[in-house]
Amino acid sequence: MSPNPTRGPLLLGVRHHGPGSARAVRAALEAARPEAVLIEGPPEGDALLPLAAEKGMRPPVALLAHAADDPGRAAFWPLAGFSPEWVAIRWAQEHEVPVRFIDLPAAHSLATAADGPDGAGAEPDAVRLDPLAVLAETAGYDDPERWWEDVVEHRGSRGTGEDVLGAFEALGEAMGALREAYGDGGHRRDLVREAYMRQRMRATRREFGDAYAVVCGAWHVPALRAKATVAADKALLSGLPKVKVETTWVPWTHRRLARAGGYGAGITSPGWYAHLFTASDRPVERWLTKVAGLLREEDRQVSSAHVIEAVRLAETLAAMRGRPLPGLTETLEAVRAVMCDGSDIPLALIEDRLVVGDVLGEVPDGAPVVPLQRDLTRQQRTLRLKAEAQDRELELDLRKDTDTAKSLLLHRLRLLGIGWGTPVASRAGTGTFRETWRLRWEPELSVRIAEAGIWGTTVLGAATAKAEADAAAAEELGEVTALAEQCLLAGLAQALPAVLRALADRAALDTDVARLAKALPALARSLRYGDVRGTDATALGAVAAGLAERICVALPSACTASLDADAAAELRGHVDGVHGAIGLLADADEGLRDRWSAVLAVLADRDTVPGVIRGRAARLLLDDGRLPAEETARLMGLALSPASSPTDAAGWIEGFAGGGSGGGTLLVHDDRLLGLIDTWLVGVPERAFTDVLPLLRRTFGAYEPGVKRTLGELVRRGPGGAAAASASAAPEGFAPELDRERADAVVGLVRMLLAG
Repeated sequence: MSPNPTRGPLLLGVRHHGPGSARAVRAALEAARPEAVLIEGPPEGDALLPLAAEKGMRPPVALLAHAADDPGRAAFWPLAGFSPEWVAIRWAQEHEVPVRFIDLPAAHSLATAADGPDGAGAEPDAVRLDPLAVLAETAGYDDPERWWEDVVEHRGSRGTGEDVLGAFEALGEAMGALREAYGDGGHRRDLVREAYMRQRMRATRREFGDAYAVVCGAWHVPALRAKATVAADKALLSGLPKVKVETTWVPWTHRRLARAGGYGAGITSPGWYAHLFTASDRPVERWLTKVAGLLREEDRQVSSAHVIEAVRLAETLAAMRGRPLPGLTETLEAVRAVMCDGSDIPLALIEDRLVVGDVLGEVPDGAPVVPLQRDLTRQQRTLRLKAEAQDRELELDLRKDTDTAKSLLLHRLRLLGIGWGTPVASRAGTGTFRETWRLRWEPELSVRIAEAGIWGTTVLGAATAKAEADAAAAEELGEVTALAEQCLLAGLAQALPAVLRALADRAALDTDVARLAKALPALARSLRYGDVRGTDATALGAVAAGLAERICVALPSACTASLDADAAAELRGHVDGVHGAIGLLADADEGLRDRWSAVLAVLADRDTVPGVIRGRAARLLLDDGRLPAEETARLMGLALSPASSPTDAAGWIEGFAGGGSGGGTLLVHDDRLLGLIDTWLVGVPERAFTDVLPLLRRTFGAYEPGVKRTLGELVRRGPGGAAAASASAAPEGFAPELDRERADAVVGLVRMLLAG
């Protein structure tokens, strides 16, 4: 049966990504057997349509179009296996029927807007009409999704070809009534798109007569059937801006088909729709069996009896609500009641994994790509790093060549703005040879790759060029130090000279000691990473050493009493960072550690320095063994004397014993220091105590519960309580003094544990 020539071509109005629409489209095409098929989509994709028939193509996929001179200006046309457009494309290819895209070219849509194919170019005050919502409300439904399921998805292609064609005819008439009542929905761009579609239809009519079919959004059917003149359509299309575009197929995901992801034509349950499309019979039973399998994988006790009971409950709920079959609402309610014991927690997992899902499509190797994408694909295969839609953690041991290569690739991609991997804290250990990444492939990364293609044809070359350009453009020292760290992590030896020149220039001109102190830790870490990766960082070490020297000279004068509380706290953090960095740099320059200790001694003993910095300097010297216990007690006594303001004294305690520095443990074992703090605290005037209480709470509140409990016991016992408590609480088998012979026996084992 061919399209009726008296009524014009076969117009199949669909809902994008609707499995019922997809089945109905296939049934209608089988019944009508058109000689050509036209699809809503950009004509630039016509040359890519043959790839849809290749073995390596597996939806969901998307047609990607981007401006040739600005890859960031891009749009996607996603297609799932259950999309009516995809079904129509595959039907045409299977029956060797010409198939073409007829929507407004991407060359125009990308030139006029950046919103993509669904909603670009809208009038500023326009409100797009939701035709499904109107039809659902007219039918007495408060949920458009439920109405669509009842009317289309649960009926699909049931019945004869005439029945299916009649359903499309009725849907077209309904849309015509809506457009007559509400106009075009306020979007002039719809009128422009429809004018172009009519032009393409006229060209097809000259070639095939009316024996062709059009698959498009149902909203457009009345406009494509209307008797518009050629002149009127040309007037709408005249003067449209245009850009040169490039197109390709890219993998897509079910999650990115979801409306929650911001996709204008998205659906709420792509995983559920995919199931409805592929389950030819007993869809509810098969779905609930799949749900039970997922829950079993999560170690929940779900039996076949649960599945049977859930099916019965879902069918009962559907019958009570007058629905032809249980929908997603009924099945989820049944799952919650029968399989989840009424809990929403496992139900959220089902909604995430099955209702939405993380299915990632595949594109054949023959799809056109930028050279950078080709090099990345080659490396992914070589390193066996498969792009996946769901999150997964990757543990790397940088002592292994393959893991090092994976690390370099991921760091280079991050430098290029291609965030496939994100570094996270390693659970396997803290050694510098360990890295942990969280990988997740998003479809938008294809655009990022196209954008990064301007820097080079390989990942290494592009990352090197990008680093050099970023170094030249960086204005602040912190930007360049972060870039130097990235270069070492990414193994960009060729970019390092340019980055180090920029680093030396910025460091020489920067006189802000806080910025210098903030930059030094990154450089020290870079040297550490360079050692692990075997990168020559000698020049970086020289820059870092020079920076450390400048900090040693400038820091004492920067720590003045004029600093407010926030500035003093920030500088105290920088002192910590510099101390750790110098600890790493001192291996190459032992004199640097001595010079830094002299700076800390000045800070600890100078009464014009804010208390939080004086206390921190004293603590760092004590931990390094460069400040005797007696001198520490003297400095604390001075800081907590009546001559010091309570606020400054509280700041000294915060710097000395706060910040997670193990100050609580120190006070537990040093009775003198605890006594000094106790005596000072008791003597703080009532009014001043209110002012210092927040700072003290922050200091002591960070201690572990056991430490706080022990400190309370010691304070309760009074002077000498620490020694008594230590003696009485000593575990059995521990002597009062260290047995060096026994201690030396475990040194080797401890070193092995720390090395791991």
